[in-house]
Amino acid sequence: MRHFSLFLLLLTGILQAQVQSPSEFLGYEIGSQFSRHSDVVRYFEHVAQNSDLVTYQEYGRTNERRPLTYAIITSKGNHTNLESIRTANLAQAGIGSSSQASGDKAIVWLSYNVHGNEASSTEASMVTLYELITTKKNWLENTVVIIDPCINPDGRDRYANWFNQVASTPYDPTQVASEHNEPWPGGRPNHYLFDLNRDWAWATQVESQSRLKVYNKWLPHVHVDFHEQGINEPYYFAPAAEPFHEIISDWQRDFQTQIGQNHARYFDQEGWLFFTRERFDLLYPSYGDTYPTYMGAIGMTYEQAGHGRAGLGIHNDEGFELTLFDRVAHHKTTGLSTVEISSQNVSKINDEFAKFFNNSDLKYKSYVLSGNKDHLAALAELLDRHEITYGFAINGKATGFSYTKNGQGSMNYDLAMVVNTDQPKGKMVKVLLEPDAKLSTPLTYDITAWSLPHAYGLDAIASTTKVATNSGNPFTQVVNAQRIDAPGYIATWNSMKDAQFLAGLLKAGIKTRFTEKPFVNSGQKFDRGSLIITKSDNKNNKDFINTIYKIAADHGRQLTPSTSSFSSSGPDFGSPEVKLINPPKIALLKGDGTSSLSYGATWYYFEKTLGYPATSIEASRIGSINLNNFDIIIMPSGRYRSALNDSALEKVKNFVRGGGKIIAISSAVNTFAGKSGFSLKRNTSNSDDKKKDKKENLTPYADREEESVTNFITGSIFKTKVDPTHPMAFGYGDTYYSLKLGSSSYKHLDRGFNVAYITDDVTNVAGFAGDAAKSKLGKSLVFGEERMGSGSIIYLVDDPLFRAFWENGKLFFANALFFTNNNKFRL
Repeated sequence: MRHFSLFLLLLTGILQAQVQSPSEFLGYEIGSQFSRHSDVVRYFEHVAQNSDLVTYQEYGRTNERRPLTYAIITSKGNHTNLESIRTANLAQAGIGSSSQASGDKAIVWLSYNVHGNEASSTEASMVTLYELITTKKNWLENTVVIIDPCINPDGRDRYANWFNQVASTPYDPTQVASEHNEPWPGGRPNHYLFDLNRDWAWATQVESQSRLKVYNKWLPHVHVDFHEQGINEPYYFAPAAEPFHEIISDWQRDFQTQIGQNHARYFDQEGWLFFTRERFDLLYPSYGDTYPTYMGAIGMTYEQAGHGRAGLGIHNDEGFELTLFDRVAHHKTTGLSTVEISSQNVSKINDEFAKFFNNSDLKYKSYVLSGNKDHLAALAELLDRHEITYGFAINGKATGFSYTKNGQGSMNYDLAMVVNTDQPKGKMVKVLLEPDAKLSTPLTYDITAWSLPHAYGLDAIASTTKVATNSGNPFTQVVNAQRIDAPGYIATWNSMKDAQFLAGLLKAGIKTRFTEKPFVNSGQKFDRGSLIITKSDNKNNKDFINTIYKIAADHGRQLTPSTSSFSSSGPDFGSPEVKLINPPKIALLKGDGTSSLSYGATWYYFEKTLGYPATSIEASRIGSINLNNFDIIIMPSGRYRSALNDSALEKVKNFVRGGGKIIAISSAVNTFAGKSGFSLKRNTSNSDDKKKDKKENLTPYADREEESVTNFITGSIFKTKVDPTHPMAFGYGDTYYSLKLGSSSYKHLDRGFNVAYITDDVTNVAGFAGDAAKSKLGKSLVFGEERMGSGSIIYLVDDPLFRAFWENGKLFFANALFFTNNNKFRL
């Protein structure tokens, strides 16, 4: 027996010796070049195949078909008991059950490279993995480590491939060298140019959707999101800066500090600089630190100097050379330090994790939401992604904080979604649905308002008493039971589902009309925007009836066959008020001068939300291409001074005069403000006028940043007035809650249509807005149309497609495409 034990020991040593370091396996020293994502995957596969401490698997695929993967690293004994460890941890959170009384392992999740050009962290993931299974194996006896080596493979390879193509040999540390200046759009975002570190809560992207499925199976105790920042800031780690969301527990605050102190010990030993408690706060719920925090973890961001500028080495402004070797070493150190201190505090971590899920002290016990059923279904889909439970109630009344009144009130409903907070993820329910997040300081890193009832266009009540549910799932499949041969078919227009249906009809060559006035036909009332598909318009389509019913079924839309084209009230089908929709040819500007994020959100809208084609063209070519090949030109947020010089701007005017349409989003609107031939003008306030007479500023230097917030709007929700009779507002009521991302303000149009606008009564319902910024918003434009010749310019001062999560704004954009001044066929 003794000889057999010795044999097993030797065999284990031989097998372990087969595990190569990253440098041995890849053939170059880590830090000497950027690894392609496929090489990283190969290394993790190698380790998993040769170590009984590691399992490695795929959890999804990116848009460009790269694998999304994660490794589980723990002792051999823990691996044999992994499912019990996982379920015991979830049971502590009130999810499911377990034979174990409590968790006795720490679960640490390390996420790398969410921003593709912050590329040192994926290199660090490989050396961290190797260290854990070779020199730090004792930590794995009571700790399960999960490593996602690259959250954003598409962005990483965009950066790494570009750098490997342009870099000098040896590398050039001069800041102006081409290898330190990425071309548009850079490697930071994913395929659709979304910032994945703003997508955890909204889960619009395939990477986020896939990751959440795995994350919710584990709910780790500690989560680290590895990043990079500017080349002159050495290293940031926890504790975080204010503001902290109010649901963050004292323990979550305290253990962040303990972790930071542990990191500091190693950094001080090496003589490495760092900073804490600055810049990176814990408020906006869609980060890789806040989302885990609101799910019970100690969520943290670690930021290394470097970013896409640093390359393999760069001289910073202080004269030091920052190398990729340095950056990898720093991230490896904090990663290992995090695992170490977690391993030392297993019992306390588990105890406090379990306590987090006690939601008895939350003020609001239920959130009751009522409104358009498609909007409720869209919200249900989001809640499902986070495994948040909800129910439904019918024919009732809820009382509490009214989102419509922005104060105490009540709401009668025929159907309502009820989301209670007495569930495991009750704190996340509060974060996502609460009327307004409390702020300890307005100096925050991102938007300060995101309340989902407003984002989804729903009436809502936050109730301090629990509201019971009394109805099943209302989202039954729409069935058009009988295919009826009729003069025409009518479909309502209220949501993006209706817009997707229209896009499907147009792509199939089905000629479709919409009504600009309400009408009654076949005993039913139809509002503005309702779609009318007539047999006479489609008489050359031999399979017309089967086609429209199939498209309706694909999109879950109800068709109402009309017994006659004659309406009992309102316009008949042949009325001039019932307009034929021109299937528009759309150009979407991109490239230098445009915001990659705004372009990406718009591109995603066409391909993944609306399902309608748009041609992407470089903004710099707008002066040289034939614009008459298109009906609509979309200008994402950006600065167009270079692309739209005087001659190009005159060309755009001629395009519009001839019947074309421009849709300008966010800062692109400023391209036309104050220009000859355009009625758009910027708004000013009394405080702006007073600045002309101001001779001195005696504000102390230390207070300047705090004082400056009076001019800021940091992602706040404002109540706006809507003209529901304008085609761009079809499907809306007279009120819209808009997410305003900045303080830019434009006057009401005096030649044109003010579709959505702020009146003298500036109502900021959620989020921070400084007094000086708010003073400029009175009588300001939000969405508008200006006619020029036969065409139009659409001004979208607030971006309804921002991050693809403001569901209630998306129909405005569809209306601008299909309904607004879009009845003329350009020849």
